[in-house]
Amino acid sequence: MSGGMDSTLSAYMMKNDGCEIVAVHFNYEQTTQAKELECFLKICDALNVSNRYVMDLDFFKQLGASALTDKSIEIPTNGLEEGVPITYVPFRNGIFLSMAAAIAEKEGAEFIAIGVVEEDSSGYPDCRESYIKSMEQSINLGTKEETNIEIKMPLVHMKKSQIVEKSLQLSVPLELTWSCYKNEEVACGVCDSCRLRLNGFKLAGVTDPIEYE
Repeated sequence: MSGGMDSTLSAYMMKNDGCEIVAVHFNYEQTTQAKELECFLKICDALNVSNRYVMDLDFFKQLGASALTDKSIEIPTNGLEEGVPITYVPFRNGIFLSMAAAIAEKEGAEFIAIGVVEEDSSGYPDCRESYIKSMEQSINLGTKEETNIEIKMPLVHMKKSQIVEKSLQLSVPLELTWSCYKNEEVACGVCDSCRLRLNGFKLAGVTDPIEYE
């Protein structure tokens, strides 16, 4: 759970299906790390989740190669990019899923839920359904024989507007979520993530409850 809209809705959907949630959050030296952690903790409170893991991964900053972790690379604000965006963090979801698998095995969990969205995130290779399914297979090959973990992707075929609509249906506290790549106080409204979010709310015919510049 990043503190963003997609992973928050995924958590609410899992809870709605009767699952007990073990919440996992990653601090990876991203530009809005403090805000994302704050949102994660508030969302856990709203969900009454007591079993929380906050994992610190400082090597992403050393790796660089992404506008989210390398301060020398500008976060783009001119509209969605073609191809793989500069905000792509190399193999991030693969690393996150590997760590989540270790936690899931320790906790005896049946599922890992991840809020990947294939259509809106088409430039991110680690958000594809085929990739996540391959990770599920690898996780089960690399864990104990009695461990059998399914990776759930409840949003993978949804549009952002449908995510907004589903969130409203499940009374997800969208005012606690954060999507901006650039700012931590007031959302910029012009980075790729803000644009996707705002367009989703526009198409859903509702107003985003968070503040924008």
